[in-house]
Amino acid sequence: MTEPLQPNPPKRNWGWIVAAFVVGAAIMAAVGALLLNIQSRKAEAAVNTHLVEIANDELDPAIWGQNFPRQYDTFIKTQDDTISTPFGGSVKYSKLERYPAMVRIWAGYAFSIDHNEERGHYYMQIDQQNTQRVVVKEQPGACINCHSANAPGLIEEMGWEEFNHTPYNDLVDQAQMGTSCADCHDPQTMDLRITRPAFINAMNERGIDVTQATRQEMRTYVCAQCHVEYYFSGDNKVLTFPWDNGLNIDDIDAYYTEIEFTDWTHKETNAPMIKIQHPEFEMWSSGLHAKSGVACADCHMPYIRDGAVKVSDHWLRSPLVNVNNACQTCHKQDEQMLVDRINTIQERTASLLRLNEAALLDAMDAIVAAQNAGATDEQLTEARYLHRRASLRWDFVSSENSTGFHSPQEAARVLANGIDLARQAQLEAMRVTAELGGAVAQK
Repeated sequence: MTEPLQPNPPKRNWGWIVAAFVVGAAIMAAVGALLLNIQSRKAEAAVNTHLVEIANDELDPAIWGQNFPRQYDTFIKTQDDTISTPFGGSVKYSKLERYPAMVRIWAGYAFSIDHNEERGHYYMQIDQQNTQRVVVKEQPGACINCHSANAPGLIEEMGWEEFNHTPYNDLVDQAQMGTSCADCHDPQTMDLRITRPAFINAMNERGIDVTQATRQEMRTYVCAQCHVEYYFSGDNKVLTFPWDNGLNIDDIDAYYTEIEFTDWTHKETNAPMIKIQHPEFEMWSSGLHAKSGVACADCHMPYIRDGAVKVSDHWLRSPLVNVNNACQTCHKQDEQMLVDRINTIQERTASLLRLNEAALLDAMDAIVAAQNAGATDEQLTEARYLHRRASLRWDFVSSENSTGFHSPQEAARVLANGIDLARQAQLEAMRVTAELGGAVAQK
């Protein structure tokens, strides 16, 4: 009997099997390498670099830098005084020469003698010590508050009020250290901290407890310790922020009017004047970035990566020279588009500043003409008050270091208001002169 035929066994495709095995092995090797790399990166990020103990009173950034070399390596770049932007940068130049109207606008005040573009944070005490403003007019020790890392130690040693009213030149030899890690960081925990009493006092007056601030809020608050408008209150010259009514220029104007504060009497018009100082925090507070939760450090100290480690770039500088890290993290537009947008805002703000200066000079000329015509102080009270308020608004934008960028619409509003007030001052002075002319004619 014949056996039935058995089907042939299927032939195996060894080529595909080998290929699949090779691919699988490669994938496993890649995954293994990735996991190893991740572990290595985690280990790199977790390396404890605390090589030295940092004392509570240690101010030298180089000492801190032994433990935090990445931050220190970027911080020391603030020595670079060669960066120039259209309306700022770190190159020192005379603003009085570039904008000569400032000499007359501040006539009778030290800023009409010496006013330069600021260099980097490295120079903040060096340049302050060498400005002619501390020579032609005696400055109080309160000026050291923001220009020297020695300030907290001197305050602790001397007391707040004694520190403030002691003459600047009597303290300067004890305040040779400029900016320091200690200004913003706790030496033991590295947490952000506030070291300047004036900011704490002002925030308390506004009902804000800075000890309850989030880390993101602190990334603005540590800057706002100094980048603000301020004045010296009372005989003790206590450093004070004029925020009781709010942060915009109208609130600040009302505050100064209520307390009848004056920085100086204008040399030409005899108006009681206010000098505004770098109100970056106030201007930023009204802008879109602030309302979107963007902190100062997000743009001026953006995060950078060094291997597996993400650190805040301590080379504080204009975002214009660091658009990729400072702007494009959030704004996905082309870099040139972003630069053009910044330039447009600043150029339009600068144009309004120049118009405001022209209006102020015309107002001053009209008040001087009225004085020469025999106008009394009583007759010129309103014109001088308008002059003061117009100058206050011009100065709020002029002395704010973003040339409008921190809050473009608010800067434009303030300058438009300033131009209007200057023209009102001019018309009021001309009215007084005309009345005097009529009175003379009647005689």
